[in-house]
Amino acid sequence: MTVSEAESEVFAPASIAPQFVEARLKGVSVPGYPGGVLPQSMAEGYAVQDIAIDLWPDELVGWKVGLVPPQHRERLGAERLAGCIFKTKVWDAGEQPTPFRSIAGGFTAVEAEFIIRLGKDAPADKTEWTAQEAADYVGELILGIEIAGSPLATINQLGPPIVASDFGNNDGQILGPVVENWRDIAWEDMPAETFINGVSVGKGGAASIPGSPLAALAFLLGHVASRGRPLKKGMLVTTGASTGIHDIAAGDTSRVDFGPFGSVACVAVPA
Repeated sequence: MTVSEAESEVFAPASIAPQFVEARLKGVSVPGYPGGVLPQSMAEGYAVQDIAIDLWPDELVGWKVGLVPPQHRERLGAERLAGCIFKTKVWDAGEQPTPFRSIAGGFTAVEAEFIIRLGKDAPADKTEWTAQEAADYVGELILGIEIAGSPLATINQLGPPIVASDFGNNDGQILGPVVENWRDIAWEDMPAETFINGVSVGKGGAASIPGSPLAALAFLLGHVASRGRPLKKGMLVTTGASTGIHDIAAGDTSRVDFGPFGSVACVAVPA
Protein backbone atom coordinates (compact mmCIF):
# COMPACT_ATOMS: atom_id res chain seq x y z
CA MET A 1 0.00 0.00 0.00
CA THR A 2 1.37 3.41 -0.93
CA VAL A 3 1.37 6.38 1.44
CA SER A 4 -1.34 8.08 -0.61
CA GLU A 5 -3.53 4.96 -0.43
CA ALA A 6 -3.10 4.79 3.34
CA GLU A 7 -3.95 8.47 3.68
CA SER A 8 -7.06 8.01 1.55
CA GLU A 9 -8.42 5.52 4.10
CA VAL A 10 -8.23 7.99 7.00
CA PHE A 11 -11.27 10.02 8.04
CA ALA A 12 -10.24 13.60 7.23
CA PRO A 13 -12.78 16.33 8.08
CA ALA A 14 -10.52 19.06 6.68
CA SER A 15 -10.68 17.51 3.21
CA ILE A 16 -14.35 16.42 3.34
CA ALA A 17 -15.89 19.76 4.33
CA PRO A 18 -14.51 21.83 1.41
CA GLN A 19 -15.88 19.29 -1.07
CA PHE A 20 -19.38 19.54 0.37
CA VAL A 21 -19.13 23.34 0.48
CA GLU A 22 -17.95 23.56 -3.15
CA ALA A 23 -20.74 21.26 -4.35
CA ARG A 24 -23.38 23.27 -2.46
CA LEU A 25 -22.04 26.58 -3.78
CA LYS A 26 -22.13 25.24 -7.35
CA GLY A 27 -25.47 23.46 -6.89
CA VAL A 28 -24.09 20.15 -8.12
CA SER A 29 -24.17 16.63 -6.71
CA VAL A 30 -21.28 14.55 -5.40
CA PRO A 31 -20.93 10.98 -6.73
CA GLY A 32 -20.34 9.50 -3.27
CA TYR A 33 -19.19 10.49 0.19
CA PRO A 34 -16.14 12.77 -0.28
CA GLY A 35 -12.96 10.83 0.45
CA GLY A 36 -14.87 7.60 0.85
CA VAL A 37 -14.24 7.24 4.61
CA LEU A 38 -17.44 7.88 6.56
CA PRO A 39 -17.70 9.54 9.97
CA GLN A 40 -18.52 6.83 12.52
CA SER A 41 -19.68 8.98 15.45
CA MET A 42 -21.78 12.10 15.86
CA ALA A 43 -18.64 13.94 17.04
CA GLU A 44 -16.90 13.09 13.77
CA GLY A 45 -19.92 14.27 11.79
CA TYR A 46 -20.01 17.56 13.66
CA ALA A 47 -16.26 17.99 13.13
CA VAL A 48 -16.95 18.15 9.39
CA GLN A 49 -19.95 20.43 9.93
CA ASP A 50 -17.97 22.90 12.05
CA ILE A 51 -15.30 23.27 9.38
CA ALA A 52 -17.97 23.73 6.70
CA ILE A 53 -19.78 26.40 8.76
CA ASP A 54 -16.55 28.38 8.95
CA LEU A 55 -15.94 27.97 5.21
CA TRP A 56 -19.49 28.92 4.17
CA PRO A 57 -19.68 32.55 2.92
CA ASP A 58 -22.82 33.49 4.82
CA GLU A 59 -24.07 34.31 8.31
CA LEU A 60 -25.20 31.49 10.59
CA VAL A 61 -28.73 32.48 11.68
CA GLY A 62 -30.20 29.26 13.00
CA TRP A 63 -30.22 25.52 13.37
CA LYS A 64 -32.36 22.56 12.40
CA VAL A 65 -33.10 19.68 14.75
CA GLY A 66 -33.77 16.20 13.43
CA LEU A 67 -34.34 12.82 15.03
CA VAL A 68 -31.76 10.05 15.03
CA PRO A 69 -33.61 6.90 13.88
CA PRO A 70 -34.23 4.51 16.82
CA GLN A 71 -31.94 1.77 15.48
CA HIS A 72 -28.93 4.11 15.66
CA ARG A 73 -29.52 5.76 19.05
CA GLU A 74 -27.78 3.34 21.38
CA ARG A 75 -24.68 3.04 19.19
CA LEU A 76 -24.38 6.80 18.69
CA GLY A 77 -25.55 7.90 22.13
CA ALA A 78 -27.88 10.45 20.58
CA GLU A 79 -31.62 10.88 20.02
CA ARG A 80 -31.42 14.09 17.99
CA LEU A 81 -29.01 15.78 15.61
CA ALA A 82 -28.38 19.36 14.56
CA GLY A 83 -27.72 21.16 11.28
CA CYS A 84 -27.01 24.75 10.32
CA ILE A 85 -29.19 27.41 8.65
CA PHE A 86 -27.75 30.46 6.88
CA LYS A 87 -29.14 33.93 6.27
CA THR A 88 -29.56 33.79 2.48
CA LYS A 89 -31.31 30.43 2.82
CA VAL A 90 -34.20 31.83 4.91
CA TRP A 91 -37.25 33.05 3.00
CA ASP A 92 -40.54 34.61 4.08
CA ALA A 93 -43.57 32.83 2.63
CA GLY A 94 -45.78 34.88 0.32
CA GLU A 95 -49.03 34.38 -1.55
CA GLN A 96 -47.24 32.45 -4.30
CA PRO A 97 -45.28 29.24 -3.61
CA THR A 98 -41.72 30.02 -2.50
CA PRO A 99 -39.15 28.64 -4.96
CA PHE A 100 -36.24 26.58 -3.67
CA ARG A 101 -33.56 24.57 -5.42
CA SER A 102 -33.32 20.86 -6.03
CA ILE A 103 -29.80 19.67 -6.84
CA ALA A 104 -29.92 17.17 -9.72
CA GLY A 105 -28.47 13.87 -8.54
CA GLY A 106 -28.57 14.99 -4.91
CA PHE A 107 -31.20 14.78 -2.18
CA THR A 108 -34.19 17.11 -1.74
CA ALA A 109 -37.17 16.85 0.61
CA VAL A 110 -39.68 19.03 2.44
CA GLU A 111 -40.53 18.92 6.14
CA ALA A 112 -43.41 20.60 7.98
CA GLU A 113 -41.85 22.56 10.82
CA PHE A 114 -42.72 24.34 14.03
CA ILE A 115 -39.97 26.94 14.25
CA ILE A 116 -38.79 28.82 17.31
CA ARG A 117 -37.23 32.27 17.14
CA LEU A 118 -35.07 32.96 20.18
CA GLY A 119 -36.31 35.81 22.34
CA LYS A 120 -33.01 36.37 24.13
CA ASP A 121 -29.40 35.22 24.17
CA ALA A 122 -28.78 31.84 25.78
CA PRO A 123 -25.98 31.47 28.33
CA ALA A 124 -22.78 30.31 26.66
CA ASP A 125 -21.81 27.87 29.42
CA LYS A 126 -25.09 26.00 30.00
CA THR A 127 -25.04 22.63 28.25
CA GLU A 128 -27.90 20.82 30.04
CA TRP A 129 -31.45 22.07 29.57
CA THR A 130 -35.00 21.00 30.40
CA ALA A 131 -37.93 21.78 28.13
CA GLN A 132 -39.33 24.01 30.85
CA GLU A 133 -36.12 26.03 30.99
CA ALA A 134 -36.01 26.24 27.19
CA ALA A 135 -39.54 27.68 27.08
CA ASP A 136 -38.30 30.89 28.69
CA TYR A 137 -36.11 31.55 25.65
CA VAL A 138 -38.86 31.34 23.04
CA GLY A 139 -39.58 34.67 21.36
CA GLU A 140 -41.95 33.44 18.64
CA LEU A 141 -43.40 30.17 17.40
CA ILE A 142 -43.50 30.21 13.59
CA LEU A 143 -44.97 27.73 11.11
CA GLY A 144 -42.96 26.83 8.05
CA ILE A 145 -41.20 24.36 5.81
CA GLU A 146 -37.64 23.12 6.07
CA ILE A 147 -35.93 22.28 2.81
CA ALA A 148 -33.85 19.20 3.44
CA GLY A 149 -31.17 19.13 0.81
CA SER A 150 -27.71 17.80 0.07
CA PRO A 151 -25.40 17.20 -2.88
CA LEU A 152 -25.23 13.57 -1.66
CA ALA A 153 -28.20 11.49 -2.82
CA THR A 154 -27.68 8.75 -0.22
CA ILE A 155 -27.19 11.07 2.77
CA ASN A 156 -30.09 9.70 4.83
CA GLN A 157 -29.37 6.06 4.03
CA LEU A 158 -25.75 6.37 5.17
CA GLY A 159 -26.77 7.35 8.70
CA PRO A 160 -26.88 10.22 11.20
CA PRO A 161 -23.12 11.01 11.37
CA ILE A 162 -23.17 11.50 7.60
CA VAL A 163 -26.30 13.68 7.86
CA ALA A 164 -24.61 15.80 10.53
CA SER A 165 -21.48 16.19 8.43
CA ASP A 166 -23.30 17.95 5.57
CA PHE A 167 -25.15 20.84 7.25
CA GLY A 168 -27.50 18.34 8.89
CA ASN A 169 -29.05 17.86 5.43
CA ASN A 170 -30.48 21.40 5.44
CA ASP A 171 -30.74 23.62 2.37
CA GLY A 172 -33.19 26.29 3.43
CA GLN A 173 -36.03 27.47 5.60
CA ILE A 174 -39.38 29.02 4.65
CA LEU A 175 -41.08 31.07 7.36
CA GLY A 176 -44.87 31.27 7.41
CA PRO A 177 -47.40 32.54 9.97
CA VAL A 178 -46.57 33.26 13.60
CA VAL A 179 -48.71 31.38 16.15
CA GLU A 180 -50.01 34.06 18.49
CA ASN A 181 -50.49 33.09 22.15
CA TRP A 182 -48.91 29.70 21.48
CA ARG A 183 -48.42 29.09 25.21
CA ASP A 184 -52.20 28.96 25.63
CA ILE A 185 -52.67 26.32 22.91
CA ALA A 186 -52.11 22.58 23.41
CA TRP A 187 -49.53 21.00 21.13
CA GLU A 188 -52.25 18.53 20.10
CA ASP A 189 -54.21 21.47 18.70
CA MET A 190 -51.47 22.47 16.24
CA PRO A 191 -51.97 20.13 13.26
CA ALA A 192 -49.94 19.80 10.08
CA GLU A 193 -50.54 17.96 6.82
CA THR A 194 -48.08 17.94 3.93
CA PHE A 195 -49.14 17.78 0.29
CA ILE A 196 -46.98 17.25 -2.80
CA ASN A 197 -48.59 18.07 -6.13
CA GLY A 198 -51.93 18.18 -4.32
CA VAL A 199 -51.62 14.68 -2.82
CA SER A 200 -51.42 14.22 0.95
CA VAL A 201 -48.10 12.56 1.87
CA GLY A 202 -48.09 12.93 5.66
CA LYS A 203 -50.12 14.06 8.66
CA GLY A 204 -48.98 15.07 12.11
CA GLY A 205 -48.41 18.26 14.05
CA ALA A 206 -46.56 19.78 16.96
CA ALA A 207 -47.52 16.82 19.15
CA SER A 208 -45.70 14.48 16.72
CA ILE A 209 -42.36 15.89 17.89
CA PRO A 210 -41.12 13.70 20.79
CA GLY A 211 -41.34 15.65 24.03
CA SER A 212 -42.79 18.65 22.15
CA PRO A 213 -40.93 21.34 20.16
CA LEU A 214 -39.57 22.60 23.48
CA ALA A 215 -37.70 19.32 24.00
CA ALA A 216 -36.05 19.82 20.61
CA LEU A 217 -35.10 23.36 21.63
CA ALA A 218 -33.69 22.10 24.95
CA PHE A 219 -31.47 19.63 23.08
CA LEU A 220 -30.28 22.29 20.66
CA LEU A 221 -29.53 24.88 23.36
CA GLY A 222 -27.20 22.47 25.12
CA HIS A 223 -25.71 20.98 21.97
CA VAL A 224 -24.60 24.22 20.34
CA ALA A 225 -23.32 25.62 23.63
CA SER A 226 -21.10 22.55 23.93
CA ARG A 227 -19.72 23.38 20.47
CA GLY A 228 -18.96 26.98 21.42
CA ARG A 229 -21.83 28.34 19.32
CA PRO A 230 -24.53 29.31 21.86
CA LEU A 231 -27.90 30.51 20.57
CA LYS A 232 -28.41 34.25 20.23
CA LYS A 233 -31.54 36.38 20.25
CA GLY A 234 -33.31 36.22 16.88
CA MET A 235 -31.84 32.87 15.85
CA LEU A 236 -34.20 30.27 14.35
CA VAL A 237 -34.57 26.66 15.49
CA THR A 238 -36.59 24.18 13.46
CA THR A 239 -37.80 21.54 15.89
CA GLY A 240 -38.37 18.45 13.75
CA ALA A 241 -40.19 16.96 10.79
CA SER A 242 -43.72 16.98 12.16
CA THR A 243 -45.28 14.99 9.28
CA GLY A 244 -42.17 13.10 8.12
CA ILE A 245 -39.48 13.66 5.50
CA HIS A 246 -41.01 13.91 2.03
CA ASP A 247 -38.82 13.55 -1.07
CA ILE A 248 -39.44 16.11 -3.79
CA ALA A 249 -38.04 16.82 -7.25
CA ALA A 250 -37.65 19.87 -9.47
CA GLY A 251 -41.05 20.89 -10.83
CA ASP A 252 -42.97 19.57 -7.82
CA THR A 253 -45.00 21.84 -5.58
CA SER A 254 -45.63 21.30 -1.89
CA ARG A 255 -48.03 22.82 0.60
CA VAL A 256 -48.26 22.34 4.34
CA ASP A 257 -51.69 22.94 5.85
CA PHE A 258 -51.47 23.98 9.50
CA GLY A 259 -55.24 23.90 10.00
CA PRO A 260 -56.61 27.04 11.68
CA PHE A 261 -53.16 28.68 11.61
CA GLY A 262 -52.80 28.85 7.82
CA SER A 263 -50.61 27.17 5.22
CA VAL A 264 -47.21 27.50 3.55
CA ALA A 265 -46.46 26.56 -0.07
CA CYS A 266 -43.28 26.09 -2.07
CA VAL A 267 -42.04 24.86 -5.44
CA ALA A 268 -38.84 23.01 -6.30
CA VAL A 269 -36.78 24.41 -9.19
CA PRO A 270 -33.59 23.03 -10.78
CA ALA A 271 -30.41 24.16 -9.03
